[in-house]
Amino acid sequence: MSGRLFVIGLGPGNPGQITPEASAAATEAEFFFGYGPYVDRLNLRPDQTRIASDNREEISRANAALEKAAEGASVAVVSGGDPGVFAMAAAVCEAIEAGPAEWRDIELTVIPGVTAMLAVAARIGAPLGHDFCAISLSDNLKPWNLIVKRLEAAASAGFVIALYNPISKSRPWQLGKAFETLRAILPGTTPVIFGRAAGRPDERIEITPLAAARAEQADMATCVMIGSPETRIIERDGQRPLVYTPRFSAEAAQ
Repeated sequence: MSGRLFVIGLGPGNPGQITPEASAAATEAEFFFGYGPYVDRLNLRPDQTRIASDNREEISRANAALEKAAEGASVAVVSGGDPGVFAMAAAVCEAIEAGPAEWRDIELTVIPGVTAMLAVAARIGAPLGHDFCAISLSDNLKPWNLIVKRLEAAASAGFVIALYNPISKSRPWQLGKAFETLRAILPGTTPVIFGRAAGRPDERIEITPLAAARAEQADMATCVMIGSPETRIIERDGQRPLVYTPRFSAEAAQ
């Protein structure tokens, strides 16, 4: 007998940004697997079971959730942000592909959530108003030279770049190297947005020109956004500036 597996995105941490679809899925599940602080965002009933694990145990967590679902249970794997953006949906798919054949019969539903770059963009204006990309700076699952190639290509092509996993105690130097790579291509005046805990009580949003951007301005709760050469800043008296990227490209007018 095969059960059901939900992969639920809880957004960036503001309870108001949890979608109704995610809330409905959470009422159906019996077992909840996830990084402890993410699972704690849900008010579980006494008949619902919490199984928390370390944030770096994605595959073992996915395997455990699939094993439970294969027994016939209704299971949820919980992610912050959107589960399909550098999160648990891919880990679950990887586990299904590598796992026993019966895991492919489990009913799988991925519930989208508000990912960090969307939450940060909404707080600052519209920096993602034109073409953009997202790059994880973690070199745990891919080599650093590949990250550099992607940064160079995205900056050269004029994409706004959202950086996930920018810095941690075990990876203290990658963000600084990323800024060095981007400074060789982009104007020093290019806006860099440091969006920490967007929408939460401890939110911090900073706008810094690329020439002055420092790795120390970020932590793992920060999404770092680098504008394109066309990204603009609108200064406002007594209010935070607006940062936006026009919907049209300057090259289109040439």
